[in-house]
Amino acid sequence: MTEKITRVFDCLEYQNSNYPQKKSLVYKENGNWISYSSQEFISIANQVSRALLTLGIKPNDKIAIIVPVNQPKWHFLDIGILQIGAQNVPLYATLSEKDYEYVLNHSDSKYCFIAGDEIYEKVKAVQSKTQLKEIFRLDDNSKIGWDSFLELGKNNNSQEKVEEIKKQINPQDIATIIYTSGTTGTPKGVMLSHENIVQNIKVTADRLDLVGPSKRTISYLPVSHVFERVSGYYCQMMGISIFFAESIELLGDNIREVKPNMIAVVPRLLEKIFDKIVDKGSKLSGVKKKLFFWALKLGEQYEPYHKNGFWYHFQLNIARKLIFGKWQEALGNNLEFMVSGSAPLQPRLIRVFTAAGIPVYEGYGMTESSPGATLNDLRHNGLKIGTVGKPLKGIEIKIADDGEILMKGHCVMQGYYKRDDLTSETIKNGYLHSGDIGEIDSEGFLKITDRKKEIFKTSGGKYIAPTVIESELKKSRFIDQVMVIGEAQKMPAALIQINFEYAREWGKRNGHKIENFQENKDLRQRIQKEIDVCNKNFGNWEQIKEFEITKEEWTATSGHLTPTLKMKRKIILEKHKNLYNKIYNL
Repeated sequence: MTEKITRVFDCLEYQNSNYPQKKSLVYKENGNWISYSSQEFISIANQVSRALLTLGIKPNDKIAIIVPVNQPKWHFLDIGILQIGAQNVPLYATLSEKDYEYVLNHSDSKYCFIAGDEIYEKVKAVQSKTQLKEIFRLDDNSKIGWDSFLELGKNNNSQEKVEEIKKQINPQDIATIIYTSGTTGTPKGVMLSHENIVQNIKVTADRLDLVGPSKRTISYLPVSHVFERVSGYYCQMMGISIFFAESIELLGDNIREVKPNMIAVVPRLLEKIFDKIVDKGSKLSGVKKKLFFWALKLGEQYEPYHKNGFWYHFQLNIARKLIFGKWQEALGNNLEFMVSGSAPLQPRLIRVFTAAGIPVYEGYGMTESSPGATLNDLRHNGLKIGTVGKPLKGIEIKIADDGEILMKGHCVMQGYYKRDDLTSETIKNGYLHSGDIGEIDSEGFLKITDRKKEIFKTSGGKYIAPTVIESELKKSRFIDQVMVIGEAQKMPAALIQINFEYAREWGKRNGHKIENFQENKDLRQRIQKEIDVCNKNFGNWEQIKEFEITKEEWTATSGHLTPTLKMKRKIILEKHKNLYNKIYNL
């Protein structure tokens, strides 16, 4: 039946025909959950289309959207834009004024829809330097507010025109231009067609097989990121209700309220969830504490498909009843799986959560691959911990001579907007060059070993793969974030953002008064022990010889991380050049 879906907006029509929802999109306002049905979703999207036509929008025009918190209006706009052949240019709410000026200019955006005073001020400040005709606000009632905009499409007379344009939109037409978050260099506009996205949704649906209409998910990752966005389309097609979290801070509360069946996660979030669970377990006493850490140790040994044997699973069933059941309750008690993407995930976390009855399916891809290329899942021996799964249907993965992962198939983007030079560098002979290093094992599972651009060489000529070491170091409860450094230096070292909350508690328990986290002798000695444990897993040339602790927490707001919580290595080095110089006596 899904063969009828060839354009992104067909997903919503498919939902309404096959899994009509009373609660298609649900958000919280003044303490109450407010929902839109499938039909209401379609009606408002159509009104958006008519309003845009009234403004003179034509096929291939660009419309930018910037919202700090995910909400139904983003989705109304998205479908309304796409079904009249225009292109959605989603932007992160954390960009600088300079970045907004660049992207709005480069994308030729004609209108911009925003929420929040800070974003409005930034965009308004650069409007005269762009082609923007107007900035509409989703959060006020002025003449540039949401209601005023929708009023432009109130008249149904132009709906015939909307339907006419929809029929003319081909699967190969560009649906969106997504500007990469820019861990390095200037953001690039990735052009994805309707076909790129739709085929990705279909093959992902085949792998996951979660169907509504009683299923729920919770949306909290930035919807401007392709991972969250395509997750939303998947839910539209499969008839899964999308509930919007109020904020990251309230995500835990919202999860317990919503009781989702599926969540899309990034590794940083899963790490934080895990750390909170372990922190609570550490505060138990007596038998309860022993049972908690017995279950945790058992979870760390988990292998799928009963490879550990009868006795292990006998114990695991006990652990699930006594300990892991509480984990499930904390995550709503309905989770059938979590899908992880965007960055490498510690295998230990996959083992523990899957052992706890909350499977984690790690996948791999990038904005340029629409985004999914591979995915793990428990069915048909499709889960192998330590890998990112097997290629999705219709996607070919191969490894170049230098170890780079190459992709071919319906997932490959149409190119970079206005950058034919970069497009030809990235797509060669039909293969998308990922910039990642990996290997394919004998069973066809892909394993990511590092980022091609992140591997560096010490002055002694030894290659260092930093992400592998960083993943091992982050197993420590003392270490929240870490970046391995040492390119062209005599040895690798680490810049560490400690877990401040845990370090404070550790200090209190052990009678250490910590006034300066960077210089406290007792804390530094304790972290050195954690590094010593990690170093045993690596060759002498890879071992961390020195480290420094940064003062502040690394966040997207502070500029250390991208909006999807990946490290901006260049920025981190710039911000902590003094610590880098101290390590290497420069």
